[in-house]
Amino acid sequence: MKFKISKKIILVLLVGTIFLSFSFKSKFFEVAKQIEIYNTLFKELNMYYVDEINPADLTDKAIKNTLKDLDPYTNFYNEQDVEDAKIRREGEYGGIGISVYYTKKGIQIREIYKGFAADKSDLKAGDMIISVDGQSLQNMERDQLSMFLKGTPNSKFSIEVERQGNIIKKEITRDKVIVNPVPFAEMIDEETGYIVLTRFNNKASSEVKKAFKKLKKEGMKKLVFDLRSNPGGSLLESINISNFFLPKGKKIVSTKAKVKKWSNTYRSTNKPLDLEIPIVVLVNGRSASASEIVSGSLQDYDRAVIMGQRSFGKGLVQRYRELTYGTQLKVTISKYYTPSGRCIQELDYANRKKDGTVPKFSDQGINEFKTANGRTVYDGGGVLPDVIIKESKRTEATKKLLQSRAIFNFATDYFYANSNIESVDSFDFKDSDFKKFTNYLKTDTTFVTQQEAMFKEAYKVSASKNISKEYEKIQEKLFEAKIDEISKNKDIIKKIIKEEILNRYFYKEGVFKHNLKNDNTIKEAVNLLQNQAEYKGLLSAK
Repeated sequence: MKFKISKKIILVLLVGTIFLSFSFKSKFFEVAKQIEIYNTLFKELNMYYVDEINPADLTDKAIKNTLKDLDPYTNFYNEQDVEDAKIRREGEYGGIGISVYYTKKGIQIREIYKGFAADKSDLKAGDMIISVDGQSLQNMERDQLSMFLKGTPNSKFSIEVERQGNIIKKEITRDKVIVNPVPFAEMIDEETGYIVLTRFNNKASSEVKKAFKKLKKEGMKKLVFDLRSNPGGSLLESINISNFFLPKGKKIVSTKAKVKKWSNTYRSTNKPLDLEIPIVVLVNGRSASASEIVSGSLQDYDRAVIMGQRSFGKGLVQRYRELTYGTQLKVTISKYYTPSGRCIQELDYANRKKDGTVPKFSDQGINEFKTANGRTVYDGGGVLPDVIIKESKRTEATKKLLQSRAIFNFATDYFYANSNIESVDSFDFKDSDFKKFTNYLKTDTTFVTQQEAMFKEAYKVSASKNISKEYEKIQEKLFEAKIDEISKNKDIIKKIIKEEILNRYFYKEGVFKHNLKNDNTIKEAVNLLQNQAEYKGLLSAK
């Protein structure tokens, strides 16, 4: 009997091995087959297509189009993309200290970083760099444009800038630009400290630690930790920062992957900075990934009160894989889970619908989990704050507005129409100013709703040219409807415009200083920290 069982086991193992071998070979053959098809197609195009083909550009687009149906985080990086990604991770590069828009006209300056080469040369947000060292930038591709301003620190170059219809020439010396992920850390009052973390680059934990120690010396006994609009970054840095406020040996996050060695449980391994200080962590709909690991872990251990709006909901982990010729693949390798077991991923990319839309995991229901104190928390789409700060629900028109450059362009015009702002603390953007903004939108060409675009296209292809008056009337009606829709989000839009304007006069530092005294969410956080009975009650299961 034993012999027969052994023969059966051997037979099953043998069949399984053959099946796996066949399956592996079959999959390998399919991959090789598709690569060969692409190679032959590429050769035929290169030989016979009527116009010249840029091989690198064609391949770059082909690969990126291949990946776009997986998820937004799995990306191919060509050599220039690799350099840009390295800068984001390390927070250092040789350049002039600006963020930019790449346009067909040239490089438009989006923001000036205080104290670096662009600032020293009196460049301004809104300036359009149209030539570098005599080379016109018109109609260049993004990859070409991105190479012009970066280079070795102390190297010099000349530019031509278009500003408000005038051409200005500048000679600039590149700096070593260091992007501090903690751009602001100050005391709100005698006992309450405030730290802003804008990204999880390789300097994030060291800069948070430095800021925390500085504020402790200044008398900090309570902390507001601002992760709003922080898109994330390094998994390791998020673990280190969580560890600052959690005991050694606690599980911070776990990952589950297809490849077994990438499924891990990450624990706090260092001595914490402070286990007692009351903390309020601020999040919003643009707080993602590493921001959600920190806020999720502190929530699960009842170590901090989370305040704001539901976070973005990115529960996926990426890793860089080296490819040939200096290129890279950033590939989603796993999902991550908070200490209570929550996966906060919102969108289910694996089950994309036929029309291209991505369903939400929460559409199938959400699951309950328990914190260390027994409080109920949920999965299925971001970290839900313990205290929700209400704001108006964004309309589709508002989303279009925020994707456009209308607010940026308005702030540029405002800056040149107003030579100064008297006080960073008291500056306000009133309802009367909002009315000026909506009037400005009549001349803006960047903010176009779907209805306006469709109507304009229909008018273009219309055979009749005798309907211009009717066309103008309908255009006016569509504009009025657009203004009505964005006015429903006046609270959101006014705040964004105000911050954009303040940035022009006082840099990002001025925006943070203004918010320290005027931001409603920060005020709510301070009020909660001052009421310790309410604070402790929120962290209790009772």
